[in-house]
Amino acid sequence: MDNNQERRKNKRLPIELRLEIDEIFKQDNVIVSNIGASISVYDISRSGIGFVSQADLPIGYYFRGNINFSNGDFFRVVIQIVRVGREEGNLKAYGAEFVGLAPFLADKVDHYERSLKPE
Repeated sequence: MDNNQERRKNKRLPIELRLEIDEIFKQDNVIVSNIGASISVYDISRSGIGFVSQADLPIGYYFRGNINFSNGDFFRVVIQIVRVGREEGNLKAYGAEFVGLAPFLADKVDHYERSLKPE
């Protein structure tokens, strides 16, 4: 097991989602509009998502998104960009955390995990 996996609070689950980011913001009311960035989410956990994008997105900024699971569950979130990692071609890998996610919404991630396992 690699060290990144050991440090994670929650299990990462594979997922394929596309989100559009039109606006990012900071807590001090700094807003950057008309971003027009497309992101591809590749994993999700109770605490956040991993995604790739061609856009240069600053660490510490927030954006809003809708997480739609293949099992029909969905929820709206505020997400904070917490790290940028490897680059492959023109894609950058990002890590982001959910902000203020209610426990019943986090439970939808658990429900999604159960839906991935064959019966």
